[in-house]
Amino acid sequence: MIAPNPKDGAEPKKPKTSPGEFMRQVQAETNKIVWPTREETVRTAIFVFIFMLILSVFFLGIDGIFGFSVNALIGLLK
Repeated sequence: MIAPNPKDGAEPKKPKTSPGEFMRQVQAETNKIVWPTREETVRTAIFVFIFMLILSVFFLGIDGIFGFSVNALIGLLK
């Protein structure tokens, strides 16, 4: 019986990248980064804050409804 070759179907190994080439690749990728402007950052922060307030009020209401419901059900058992 022939043992299966573990490399069958595997991708061929890529040659190792030298440290200099790696640093050039990192620099090339870093140059592709587009940072948001101050206006975009402030607008996004305000949006997140408003959305957080809306969700906190929503969950406060849901918690109040469930709390009232549980207390009403416990009151029926007494």
